[in-house]
Amino acid sequence: MQRPHATAALACSAALLLAAFTTACGSEAEADTRKPTAPHGVTAQASSATSAHVMWEAATDDTAVTGYEVYRQGEKVKSVPAAKVMTDIEGLTASTAYTFTVRARDAAGNVSAPSTTAAVTTPAPTPADHEPPTRPVRLRGKADGGRAATLSWGGSTDDVGVTAYDIYQEGSRIHSVPGTRTTARLTGLRPGTVYTFTVRARDAADTSSADSNTFDLTTASAPGAPAGTAPTDLRITSSAAGKEYAVDLDWKQPETGGRIPAYQLYVDGRLTTTIVWGGEPPVGRASYRLTMSEPRGTRHSMKVRAKLPDGKWGDFSAARGVVLGD
Repeated sequence: MQRPHATAALACSAALLLAAFTTACGSEAEADTRKPTAPHGVTAQASSATSAHVMWEAATDDTAVTGYEVYRQGEKVKSVPAAKVMTDIEGLTASTAYTFTVRARDAAGNVSAPSTTAAVTTPAPTPADHEPPTRPVRLRGKADGGRAATLSWGGSTDDVGVTAYDIYQEGSRIHSVPGTRTTARLTGLRPGTVYTFTVRARDAADTSSADSNTFDLTTASAPGAPAGTAPTDLRITSSAAGKEYAVDLDWKQPETGGRIPAYQLYVDGRLTTTIVWGGEPPVGRASYRLTMSEPRGTRHSMKVRAKLPDGKWGDFSAARGVVLGD
């Protein structure tokens, strides 16, 4: 029997092995070609004569949605990360009709089909409107489980008209509703977390009111989650101390199963100091004095968190505002 030449046999075997390897690799690292679903529930509302607020419900993907693209009249005008399901579109023209659509995008660059169209017409400009709306009152709300909440408030008035209410969480605008509504449903929250909300009214001239009262809300903990670690009932006062101001803070310490050796104090979202007790840590309420040399009337937002007995940092307290000299 005639046998094939050894070199030819080896080449044939190598080709078969390469083909098998390529097929196996291809089956394990198959390219992601599936598009995300189209975002649904898209709405648009005029925030002022020159801006609009666009919102939508999250899309889904076989791997993960990494972002959204917002289109105005079919032209892309903004990209936002996957964690956001709303955005503000600025630079519009007063008394003009616009349409918006949204598409989802995944890590492989696949883009979904367009959402349904949301239409909005910006109001007429009001150059003579120089008065801000009155501040919203009686802000209140309740958690809807661990990831959502509903807020409500007393309406504002304006010499021309309120066009929108903006919801803020620790100074950052996270949601808007039309001026005809005094309720808002918030989604995408985290379980077992303290949130601090305020609301401002806005008119067509884009002038905002003063903040409403502050409202703290704690979402429900996830099943089986440990007890909350956030300090509660944070109180802040300021008083003159020569040419400076003494800011006194005190709070109720969380139950952690042991003494809390230190706290971190954040001012306006930035770590300002770590509070370490000189002797035995306090029992019950804790307190701290901070000296500030800024002008009278300067406003700050402050919050604290505890260093837990296991060495980790706990959750933040609700934020509280203080005005120097008040």
